[in-house]
Amino acid sequence: MATTFKTFLNNDIAATRTMLHEAIPITGSLVSGTYGGNTVALGSEPHVKSYSHGMFQSVYDYPYLSSSANHIFDIAIGISPKSELYSQTTSQQSKKANIYNQMAQILMGHDVTGSIQEFDEDGNILAGGTKLQEVFFLNFARLLAKDEIKKGSFELELGVKDDLLDVTSPEAPMGNRIKITDASGSNGFFVNSPAGEYGVLYAQTTDGSTPRIEDETVGTSTTHPACGLIFYQAGIAVVSGSVFNDNAMAGILADSAQGTPEFESTTVGYTGFNYVTASTIDATCNAIRRRIYNIQFNNTTELNSSIYFCRINHNDFNYSSNPTYLTGSKIRVKNSTVDNPVTYLTTVGLYSADNELLAVAKLSEPLKKDPSTEMTLRVRLDY
Repeated sequence: MATTFKTFLNNDIAATRTMLHEAIPITGSLVSGTYGGNTVALGSEPHVKSYSHGMFQSVYDYPYLSSSANHIFDIAIGISPKSELYSQTTSQQSKKANIYNQMAQILMGHDVTGSIQEFDEDGNILAGGTKLQEVFFLNFARLLAKDEIKKGSFELELGVKDDLLDVTSPEAPMGNRIKITDASGSNGFFVNSPAGEYGVLYAQTTDGSTPRIEDETVGTSTTHPACGLIFYQAGIAVVSGSVFNDNAMAGILADSAQGTPEFESTTVGYTGFNYVTASTIDATCNAIRRRIYNIQFNNTTELNSSIYFCRINHNDFNYSSNPTYLTGSKIRVKNSTVDNPVTYLTTVGLYSADNELLAVAKLSEPLKKDPSTEMTLRVRLDY
């Protein structure tokens, strides 16, 4: 038990914060449905769990019934009740609206009237810009995202247009790709969300150019790089259904495993995210998963530390309180009365104000201490 204590001064204690990052790659072969091989039907993969409530799917890195499986992310669809597609929705209308409202309430909060804020395309809620009213959500597991997704590191590569008009054919390729990133997230994020910081997702073609994503009006298109939001601490990506809008292709989210959609005409039909109006959430999640080529980001673990500088002056701790240090009331390490006392430091104890031991630090090897030496020991507590 220690009998000699030394009080820390203000300049003896420092606090630091360290960000640790891991690269997280999620390959399309795992997400898009090829994990179980070509014999496994889309939507029945052993590592993709669908629920009886039909409101979202969970993707695992291994068959979810196995004890070795790790949860990767959940995928769901949401439609705002203010969307033009809401009145056209014939399948799970209330569930799609409830999912949208729940996520918007958690991630965007409420306005001054108490109404739920819709997702804003450019993140500037107060400016009243374009709203994201038809979206899909990627909710990443805490196992992967840790404390937060590193700003500026998120990438989602999607196939958004088929090269063949007959997209119900199993041989139809996924076609043109776009890469969705939070390119300005490192210095252009927003802090006006109750869920923490978030950034805007931008779309670009795989050759780096800005894609032209079709407008809802048939036959028109506009340059439309902003396509979603990513909430870093929550680990949630909100992607606009507009990334699938292409009026030149009928039913681009249709898949043979889910049946042929009822096209409104032979040339237009289900354009992009309009597919969700008559399809279940599970069917739409399957179609979107089939088009994911790659997801990658860096996670962040925030490591907070308190650093204590234990300063030992020349006249400090030259004698030990260890009862085995003395023999016959004499200092064992002194051969004669004229020798300097010598100790060997092996342990540092940190005590509370009432001398209760709180933490113990062990040195890698004993340090010799006598009245002719001074030293500073740096003790770091991580939490």
